[in-house]
Amino acid sequence: MKIWDISRTLSDDLAEWPGDEPFHFRLTRKIAEGQSVNLGAIGMSVHNGTHADARFHFDTNGESIEKAPLEIYLGRAAVIDLTEGFLQSKEKHLITVEDLQPHSEEIAKSSRLLVKTGRWSNSAVFPNQIPVIAADVPSWLQKNGVKLLGLDLPSVDEIDSKSLQNHHALAGAGIAIVESLNLSGVAPGIYNFAALPLKIAGGDGAPVRAVLWRDSSAKWGAV
Repeated sequence: MKIWDISRTLSDDLAEWPGDEPFHFRLTRKIAEGQSVNLGAIGMSVHNGTHADARFHFDTNGESIEKAPLEIYLGRAAVIDLTEGFLQSKEKHLITVEDLQPHSEEIAKSSRLLVKTGRWSNSAVFPNQIPVIAADVPSWLQKNGVKLLGLDLPSVDEIDSKSLQNHHALAGAGIAIVESLNLSGVAPGIYNFAALPLKIAGGDGAPVRAVLWRDSSAKWGAV
């Protein structure tokens, strides 16, 4: 069985959200220095790398990440590839319902949608501007049975957004958010998907190890 790892690597080179706590790994004990084990410690924002947002991230009354239903983060997902449109036109900044409609059949079959834009190819450099979903996308996703939206971008809102209107709209539509996926090596289609968030008490989000795979008996098209 082939597994596609669609997580960004957590490393000291990973670009953090501007002003956020960067990821840092260090060894507190080293075999090379006479210790019995190598022992590591990390410091980071819970939004470094591939992560799930809890509603508490943008709503004081929202649930924290350890209370998020795990079944949302495990199941079938449709990967759609919008890179051609976004790479051909640097002026294109919205993921629209018109972009999604040609894929409505796959989306309806999977209830989780992963969008590949190709606009954040280098994890060591934080993007100045990113595409975001149009205002009518959350309601369209809800009507099509989507309960999780994942993007290969650091946010579903503009980098400088203070209102986080897309976060709120997706939450209102009952749609969970996974950000900063790495879909560069994945072809469009329907996959099995897992991206379980770490169980952090009171967390506004959590890192995930996001993966895709296909059952050998599944007839969902070639990759």
